[in-house]
Amino acid sequence: MFRNRSDLLIDNPVQLNYGIAVTDIDGDGAFELFVAGFTNAPNLVLKWDGNAFVDVADPALADAERQAIGVAACDIDGDGDEEIYILNTDTFAGQKRIGDRLFDRSEGEWTDLFSLHVNQSVLNLTAGRSVACVDRDGDGMYGFFVANYGGPMRLYELDDDGRLHDVAPEAGLGLVTGGRSVVALPLVTPRMDIFVGNEGGANFLFRNNGDGTFTEMARTLGIGDAYQNARGVSTLDVNGDGRFDLVVSNWEGPHRLYVQSGKGSWRDTASAEMAAPSRVRTVLVADFDNDGYEEIFFNNIGEPNRLFGQRGGAWQSLALGDALEPGGLGTGAAMGDFDGDGRLELVVAHGESGLQPLSLYHTPDNGNHYLRVLPLTPYGAPARGAVVTLVAGNRTQRRVIDAGSGYLCQMEPVAHFGLGRDASVERIEVRWLDGALVMLDTPCVDCVLRVEHPHAPI
Repeated sequence: MFRNRSDLLIDNPVQLNYGIAVTDIDGDGAFELFVAGFTNAPNLVLKWDGNAFVDVADPALADAERQAIGVAACDIDGDGDEEIYILNTDTFAGQKRIGDRLFDRSEGEWTDLFSLHVNQSVLNLTAGRSVACVDRDGDGMYGFFVANYGGPMRLYELDDDGRLHDVAPEAGLGLVTGGRSVVALPLVTPRMDIFVGNEGGANFLFRNNGDGTFTEMARTLGIGDAYQNARGVSTLDVNGDGRFDLVVSNWEGPHRLYVQSGKGSWRDTASAEMAAPSRVRTVLVADFDNDGYEEIFFNNIGEPNRLFGQRGGAWQSLALGDALEPGGLGTGAAMGDFDGDGRLELVVAHGESGLQPLSLYHTPDNGNHYLRVLPLTPYGAPARGAVVTLVAGNRTQRRVIDAGSGYLCQMEPVAHFGLGRDASVERIEVRWLDGALVMLDTPCVDCVLRVEHPHAPI
């Protein structure tokens, strides 16, 4: 499936790396890779310059003296640009000494909002693992949800005066556990729900009540999995019924493929091969070969990675090619189409127990068609959490714009659809978190389609 093109990573130091987020750092309309560096290793901002990836990190973002592990980006102030939350940690669990960063760019300069005096009182000083973006009321302005370990979960929102508030307690989210991973999307409601994969206790599923609060119900639904230790989490519509399902990986325990029914119950459908325990980190779901069916990639540390695809209606192990990485110390992974060829690139970070550079993998051109959809908020930022539905070739595919992918990482904010040999699309539907809906008939193929919110100012 994959071939190694790490030679295209011009600036690729041998260091400890963890989470990766995909966002537009410089506001030019193209997406960059933000890579978290750990233990005196700088954060990297890798930009495709047309020939290779080069590090363009501003000194403020490089921040080599901190210990970055998780990262996510979204627009929290409604200016159309995404802010960047960097989760730093100097301990395994509980209280830490090194605070997080929340970078906002204004007139080309980056400011850490936590460094401002008015925000010092809400600085996160609990060890965490993952960050996701949550728009709890659907207004197009996000907050950053932090899955902490040994301390309360956090949800940071910005008020009209530019002051940060942790609203997790009032929203019903401030629970304490071994937080590891998080995804946020319309999972059990049309609004943004939150799933948290935990270690040393049951997972959380926070159902959005529609009034700014949430109700935790994972164990009630049968997806608490209290005796396992969650790591990477991702989502997909396994059976094409219009509901998103969950891939939940467990550290050295059985991996899960939870499929939800119309009656609110969930069932683990993972095959024995998929469920086989591994030292897993990030899990990615994407259509890497553009055949119209998503693959599931398990990024492992210290043992070979794994890839599964649907063949004949069943999930089967697929050959990874160069991305097998039997000696790789995988700590995170992300994907995106950075070179504009319509095929997704896979980037894998390494570290924790040894110094290794990043790896970059390409897939060969097989002639399959594609369509990429980028929905925008009313403010012009990527509409993370929006759901995109595509109808083509007597099939319906669904994607959610990524708001934070499982463990440490965040994918590109684009719905990527492989079309196989279909050279036309019947219809695209974009549904935002506020319920707004846009339908586009016979859209372009082999292109990127930017879709503005219907209530965006003219």
